[in-house]
Amino acid sequence: MTAASQEKPQTTQTRHHQILIIGGGAAGITTAAQLHNRNPNFDLAIIEPSEKHYYQPGWTLVGGGVFTVSDTEKDEKDCIPPGTTWIKDSAAHLDPDNNTVTTTTGIAISYDYLIVAAGIQINWHWVEGLPEALGKGGVTSNYSKEYAPYTWETLNNFQGGNAIFTQPGTPIKCAGAPQKIMYLADDIFRSKMNLRQRTQVIFCNAGKALFGAPDYRKTLEKIVQERDIEVKLQHNLKAINAANKEAIFTVTQGEETHEITLPYDMIHVTPPMSAPDFIKNSPLANEAGWVNVDKDTTQHLTYPNVFSLGDASSLPTSKTAAAVRGQAPVLVENLLAEMAKQGKNGKYNGYTCCPLITGYGTTIMAEFDYNKEVDSSFPFDPTQERYDMWIAKTKLLPWLYWNRMLKGKPFEGKQLKKVFSR
Repeated sequence: MTAASQEKPQTTQTRHHQILIIGGGAAGITTAAQLHNRNPNFDLAIIEPSEKHYYQPGWTLVGGGVFTVSDTEKDEKDCIPPGTTWIKDSAAHLDPDNNTVTTTTGIAISYDYLIVAAGIQINWHWVEGLPEALGKGGVTSNYSKEYAPYTWETLNNFQGGNAIFTQPGTPIKCAGAPQKIMYLADDIFRSKMNLRQRTQVIFCNAGKALFGAPDYRKTLEKIVQERDIEVKLQHNLKAINAANKEAIFTVTQGEETHEITLPYDMIHVTPPMSAPDFIKNSPLANEAGWVNVDKDTTQHLTYPNVFSLGDASSLPTSKTAAAVRGQAPVLVENLLAEMAKQGKNGKYNGYTCCPLITGYGTTIMAEFDYNKEVDSSFPFDPTQERYDMWIAKTKLLPWLYWNRMLKGKPFEGKQLKKVFSR
């Protein structure tokens, strides 16, 4: 499908807002809050269909039995910044040439400035048999609040055999999450008499390396070796045969590919993901489907009154909530400069953070930039497993998310350095 073939809903009403934000998740709310804090008189509107707002980084801990889904949930209305209009709908058609977004119910919303923060689309159906298999028979995924509790149930009821954990070849939310639940599972299996001896833990990653940033990858490679976890690189999950409890993978070796079938007793699937269809099929998208923005300024490369951040953007860094924390101030600074017809001073260096849970009580706080180089907020070697980083992951980061980030309040890395150097 091309941009010209977008299906545009029939217009039922029209309205206008000065600044329109698509998406009321981490990126949209954070940006709206920062804009409101800079100027409470801005005419801001957010398009978001969901009644609930979720702290999605917590779903690994739901799958690991540390949190419940309710621990990660708040009402969306309580997250929308004051003075911001909530349009409870979904974006369906983008017409940046006419500065208009049309929703699924046919509301045509014109804007002066557009911020696309629509998140990422999970494509369960790209794995044959997966939608039908999920949530039963040992097939689970923490990438949905519907199935994360089943992960915990599955791990507790596991009796041994093949425990497979997958990572697809597409960009995904938090590239470390497929491994995090594997390390927690390994801990659980070791806590039960002889269970780990009866278990083969297998990590099937479609990529060529265990983790993208080399300094952190070295530590993870040591961990999987010490824990006797079998890593299969360039193994991309193609299908689930639930009747026979088999997982079919496409394996790449050089220029050639072939398929293999692995039996499973449980399998945690990280599904393939992409930009949302309404973005992929719009003039805003690059060839890969993401909102085509400058990697330094977050401004669209064709439409100067359009900006994007978070998972839907083309910013070439890991897609995490922490990345949004680095992107939002830059976007706001440059949007204000665009409004004032001034030069762009804000520059994003690609900062992202993936707290790599390596077991109950240990976490590697993996922070890095566009160059995959360490960009740590803490006054110690960040490539090592630490208990205090487990506390940060389970206690500090959720608090910061709800009370600082979504409120548009700054919380710089140097503040963390002060806290942890006392």
